[in-house]
Amino acid sequence: MSTPSNQSHPLKAVRGTRDLLPPETALWSHVESVARSVFARYGFGEIRTPIFEATELFARGVGEETDIVSKEMYTWEDRARAQSEKAQSLTLRPENTAGVVRAYIEHKLGDSGQLQKLFYIGPQFRRERPQRGRYRQFWQIGAEVLGPVSSGSESPIRDAEVLEMLATLLDELGVRGWQLELNSVGSATDRPRYVAALREALAPIKHLMSEDNQRRAETNPLRVLDSKAPEDQALIDALPRIANYLDNASTEHFGAVISALSACGVPYTVNPRLVRGLDYYTRTTFEFTVPSGDATGLGTQNALLGGGRYDGLSEMLGGPRAPGIGFAIGEDRLILTLQAQAAAQATESGAPHLASEMWVPKLDAYIAPLGVERNTAALALARELRRANLSVEVGDGAFRLKKSFDAADQVARCIVILGEDELATCILTVKTFATGVQLKLERSALADFLKTPPPTSL
Repeated sequence: MSTPSNQSHPLKAVRGTRDLLPPETALWSHVESVARSVFARYGFGEIRTPIFEATELFARGVGEETDIVSKEMYTWEDRARAQSEKAQSLTLRPENTAGVVRAYIEHKLGDSGQLQKLFYIGPQFRRERPQRGRYRQFWQIGAEVLGPVSSGSESPIRDAEVLEMLATLLDELGVRGWQLELNSVGSATDRPRYVAALREALAPIKHLMSEDNQRRAETNPLRVLDSKAPEDQALIDALPRIANYLDNASTEHFGAVISALSACGVPYTVNPRLVRGLDYYTRTTFEFTVPSGDATGLGTQNALLGGGRYDGLSEMLGGPRAPGIGFAIGEDRLILTLQAQAAAQATESGAPHLASEMWVPKLDAYIAPLGVERNTAALALARELRRANLSVEVGDGAFRLKKSFDAADQVARCIVILGEDELATCILTVKTFATGVQLKLERSALADFLKTPPPTSL
């Protein structure tokens, strides 16, 4: 009998996407739980925006000449359902700041007069060449702080607070060796002066640069400064620096940010080439990186997160003045870093280690029924324990006892044997794997026993 063609060629996830499976998803949940905890302590509330928006939102907000808008967006025409309706161009969100600001305007959040502190966790979409740590569907953890000027949204203390919060988050996640780089790209009047100076400096040398940077020199000169092309670095280092084009207000604002960071004990480095080429950025821009190499899981692409101030974005999108600052963490890249650093640390210490599974706690108990006729009783016992807030797996009475022990040792701290005698007497046999101790327990005492942490040694 021949095999049908649809079975010989099973469907797979689309290139640039992937499935997240246990035990790795336990690490994802851990990261998101820590992020939610930290954000709550800083007064942030969660916002959930649609995963697709009107294309115009990103063209106006992110910038038509950016790589994101010009090359990387997933855009389609949403056909009209009736002749009286017009088709609309829609785009899967390539980033979330524009959507958050759109929601701020649409729901008139500024009318409260209060500072809005909002965070999000969710997928974004970009059509780019997949590589390690970069996917076409990727996850971001981000936050935005914005509001009317009267709420203090323009204050440099907001910038410093966001940066200090990110330092706290990375520390609580256990990220080792992180570094904060920051710069000022100036105000809406500083930036055009600097861009003009860049264009002038690039004009006689751009033909010596890589093809990408030749294009950027014409369309978005700031992106040239972000370039990692090795052959262009000497030319880029000789370009004018934006610090020389800041007005007094921008210089004072940036000085106040770094003074506040120093007062909080947050280490930083001023990087004059850090401009982040999205059109909406003003004044403070920043990135958190980890050292390059195998121990980070990212190779030479070592940026974990980035962000900056966007004092004019609300007006770009047709809203009221609402200065703001925000960031986005590449969660995929953060996970790779945590896994690589945990594995490296285990190697250094000589401890056995599985990078994802260290975040997966073992279940409290595995119930092993002896014989299929005890399966229903095992399920009833599991229900009883689960209602006592214990985590439990139920085996199958068809398993041999050795198979039950092997299965239990993989997933649980203890195995509970449920045979004919145990059911008749309500005296259960329980073995704790960490200690090797096996004992008999009254069924009524089992839940309390399982809730007691096992001893660290015999």
